[in-house]
Amino acid sequence: MSLPIRYVSIEEQCKQNPQLKMSDLQILKNWMEKQPHLPRVEMLYLILFLHSNYYRIEPTKKTIDNFYTIRTLLPEVFSNRDPIAWKELRKAFSIMAAVPLERKTKEGYVMTFNKFLDSNPNKFDYYECMKYLLMTCEVQTVLEGTNEGLVIILDATGLSFSHIASINLMGLKKVLFYVQEAAPVRLKAFHILNTIPIVDTLLNLIKPFLKKELMDLLHFHSSMETVKKFLPIEALPNEYGGKAGPIEELATKHIKLLEEFRDWFQYDEVYRRVNESLRVGKCESTENLFGVDGSFKKLELD
Repeated sequence: MSLPIRYVSIEEQCKQNPQLKMSDLQILKNWMEKQPHLPRVEMLYLILFLHSNYYRIEPTKKTIDNFYTIRTLLPEVFSNRDPIAWKELRKAFSIMAAVPLERKTKEGYVMTFNKFLDSNPNKFDYYECMKYLLMTCEVQTVLEGTNEGLVIILDATGLSFSHIASINLMGLKKVLFYVQEAAPVRLKAFHILNTIPIVDTLLNLIKPFLKKELMDLLHFHSSMETVKKFLPIEALPNEYGGKAGPIEELATKHIKLLEEFRDWFQYDEVYRRVNESLRVGKCESTENLFGVDGSFKKLELD
């Protein structure tokens, strides 16, 4: 497979991370040879997995297994990721913006910014929007390589009860499991801008699926004054007092980048999946990993 020309190099990663040991990478490669259900894992991903787990071997092994297993068991989010031909994904591009910001925080964290472009709940597709967001974070990761951490910024403007009611509960649980247990990134913060009462409703519903560590990363802002304490305002889109550019221009530029990764996403769907028939030990399934399906529509919402 030919990788995008800006794909971060292994040499750069080795220079950037003094804690990275070739002996640790070899331990992981030896372990993977005994895991026939796993796909071939590129060296960059081994580095990302190690780094995201602060170079601890055993947690890294679990993250690797979770990463490929969840991607296999969650086709709603990790299949049909063609940014050009898949019409439902193209619709998501017009409904929301999920864009990486060029500048970092003072701590060296990379930032991803998200907001509704069209808040009509009848157009909202939870799975496709999550697909778009995770595609953005993944491309950001393979281009950036290892970094001090990731900050997700969400503008709650336009969020309504109807949006929440359309979210499949099991789909939310699966995505949160992936974010907490499988994504090869160091999550540092979630900042929710323009918070409104409906955000509390959503938070109360997702709390059962959040670890305390993730709960502690949540920050809610009713004005930009409190945002300034955490984030460099100049790094944000123009609409938020920043200098990154208009949000729609940023989104258009980023979609072009995703389109450049079209072959990469298609390769991923074919080759970066588990084969449960080859797993040594208990096979994973959607039922035994996530439990019973459901949706918010079946719950009593206060």
